[in-house]
Amino acid sequence: MASDLYALLDVDRSASADELKRSYRKLAQQLHPDRNPGDAAAEARFKEVSQAYEILSDPDRRAHYDQFGSDVGEGGGFGGGSVQDIFDMFFGGMGGGAGTRRRGPQGGQDSEVAISLTLFEAAFGVTRNIELTLPKACPDCQGSGCAEGSGPSRCGDCDGAGEVRRVRNSILGQMITTQACTRCSGMGQVIDKPCGSCRGSGLTQQNQTLSVDIPSGVEDGSVMRVNGQGAAGPRGGPSGTLYVRIRVAADERFERHEDDLHTEQTISFAQAVLGTSIEVPTLEDPIKVEVVPGSVHGTVIRIRDAGVPHLRSRGRGRGDLYVHLAIDVPSEIDGDSERLLRELAAHRGENVHDSGSLLSRLRGKAK
Repeated sequence: MASDLYALLDVDRSASADELKRSYRKLAQQLHPDRNPGDAAAEARFKEVSQAYEILSDPDRRAHYDQFGSDVGEGGGFGGGSVQDIFDMFFGGMGGGAGTRRRGPQGGQDSEVAISLTLFEAAFGVTRNIELTLPKACPDCQGSGCAEGSGPSRCGDCDGAGEVRRVRNSILGQMITTQACTRCSGMGQVIDKPCGSCRGSGLTQQNQTLSVDIPSGVEDGSVMRVNGQGAAGPRGGPSGTLYVRIRVAADERFERHEDDLHTEQTISFAQAVLGTSIEVPTLEDPIKVEVVPGSVHGTVIRIRDAGVPHLRSRGRGRGDLYVHLAIDVPSEIDGDSERLLRELAAHRGENVHDSGSLLSRLRGKAK
């Protein structure tokens, strides 16, 4: 909205309430959407003018605007409840012809189903058959809602328009508003002889099996949109959308972060010091990984392109696998192992507990 509300209404800052009303009425009639069909700029300006009039027609809000140059009151400023009422007076069913409202069968409701996948299935994609029970077109009347040999007739209340018009007076003069016909629910037709199976709705609950292709790389919580597979609309209306919510089960081997995988591998103190080769699991076959001599606890080895394929990458790129090394410190050792460790400590000049006390303490903990 422009910063100067008076300029929007084409009046001076000293304009009286009557002058504001007259200017607003003139501009609103000029910018009304019925007089400017398809003109987005006129529609936007009409809303701005309505918002400006809402503020300046309220003495308290006008005084606040005059003092501070903005209107931040109840409702969070511009576009509060009352301006929406003004806007709805023009847009909420403003009549101009049968094309202002969609006539005929309405669309069906959207539906949602959840499926569970393993990490492998989520990574590489899978085809799943989903069992659903949803409203679908009645097989006896093919969704028309009419008994055999009959058909719908024009609604007498709205004369087939699907809506009724009402005239009311407003500050802009006589206004025509429209609303859906309550007798035919906006369809423009009524059913005199309803189908016995669906009672005129054109729908019955039906079981079906839907095959869904899950793309590679989906994550836990992902939602797939399958158009036209939700509930069917009443009396031949289009089907809604089916939303498939993905649940990916935890994998005891890996922790997933986006398309990267993390796993922990335990090695001994000797292996960490001297180096070794270890076998590491991947989403496919295990692989050999080299542990360099002198690796410390928490060392991370990165294996490129061994993670999860990027969503819909079609083989063009994967995340990485990160192997976190953990050094195992045994809680119990035998006499020979203790002797060798003491020799190593002595050789390195390291201070350790006295000989003979270690095994007794470890055995005491085990009891």
